[in-house]
Amino acid sequence: MGEGEPASQACSLTDPRVRTVLDRLHAEAGRQTLGLARLLASFLLDKLLRRHVSVAEEAVRLKDLYVCLSPKQGSFAYQAARSVGARRIVEFGTSFGVSTIYLAAALRDNGGGVVIGSEIEPGKVTRARANIEEAGLSAYVEIRQGDAEQTLRDPGGPLDLVLLDGFKSLYLPIIRLLTPRLHPGSVVLGDNIFTFRQALAPYVAHMHDPANGFSSVTLFLGDGMEYSVRL
Repeated sequence: MGEGEPASQACSLTDPRVRTVLDRLHAEAGRQTLGLARLLASFLLDKLLRRHVSVAEEAVRLKDLYVCLSPKQGSFAYQAARSVGARRIVEFGTSFGVSTIYLAAALRDNGGGVVIGSEIEPGKVTRARANIEEAGLSAYVEIRQGDAEQTLRDPGGPLDLVLLDGFKSLYLPIIRLLTPRLHPGSVVLGDNIFTFRQALAPYVAHMHDPANGFSSVTLFLGDGMEYSVRL
C-alpha cells in the first residue's frame, strides 16, 4: 500500500501482519519483568547516591530491554493519532518499534504520512526497522539514529502528534525544541509520568502552565500518561 492510499480495512491494528508482530513484541516485553525490576533498582540507587547518569550510559542499560507502551497505551496512541487526522508524527524513544507500529498503523488509516522516530542505540534501530518491515508499515516510518536533540531539529514540517517515551531528562528540552513545529490542536503524549514522577515534574509543570500554550491532563493510563493539546 503506497503513500496516500486508504487502508483496506477500518483499523490496521486488526491487520494480521500488524497484529502478529505486536502480539510477539508485547509477549517478549512481558518476559522481561526481572530486567525491568533491576533497571528500576538502578534508577533508585542513582537517586539515593545523587549520581548523574548520562544519556549514553542510560542507553547501554536499556539496550536489551523493552521499555514500550502497553497494549492499552498503544491503542490509545493509535486513537489519538486517528482523532486528529495525523500525517506527521515525532516519536522520541523508538526502542524496538512497538509504539512506532501503533502510530504508523494510524497514519496508514489516515491516508498516509510519516512517523519520525529517534533512537540512540544502534542495535535497537536495526531491530525496530525489522519489526516495522515485518508489520508491513515501513512506508510510513523514518527512524533517525542518534541524539534526539540533534536528529529532531528538523522534523520536516508541522507536527500533528508527538510521543515522548525516551530519556526522561530530555522530555522538556525535546518539547521546547518541537513546540515551534506544533499547531493549534496538535497532541503531545508523555509516558511514565508516575514511575518517574520527580524526574518528569519540570516537564509536567511546563505542560500545565497555560503561559506555555498547552492544555494538559495526566491520565491514569499505564504508568501515567500526560495528554497535552497545543492551544
